[in-house]
Amino acid sequence: MKIFSTSINALEKGIQYAGTKHKVISHNIANVDTPNYKQKVVNPTFKEIYNGAMHATRTDTRHREFSATSKQAYSINNTSHSFSHNGNNVDIDKEMSDLAENQIYYYTMIDQLNGKFQSLQSVIKGGRA
Repeated sequence: MKIFSTSINALEKGIQYAGTKHKVISHNIANVDTPNYKQKVVNPTFKEIYNGAMHATRTDTRHREFSATSKQAYSINNTSHSFSHNGNNVDIDKEMSDLAENQIYYYTMIDQLNGKFQSLQSVIKGGRA
């Protein structure tokens, strides 16, 4: 018996993605002055899979469901170009912008998950406050 819907599992994956991206961006910011440091980026494939899963419907029973048991759909990659004379390729302005965008994405996922749990709590209490 499934206690939680697939949307809650998808929101959990979205929060995990945001956490991973935050760690990578923070690592890039911390190494902005490190010689020969190469910027790391999180592959945006997960975001595309998540958005598709939230809007997709299964049209055939043979199709796979998007579930919590699915493997991680994102990876961390190094980029190879350099912006600085010391071989470092971290652009602090872009990293700070990405950090702010990721924070908004994270809080959106948290708000949606909170709404799901509030709905469950309302159902459990029988609609009473």
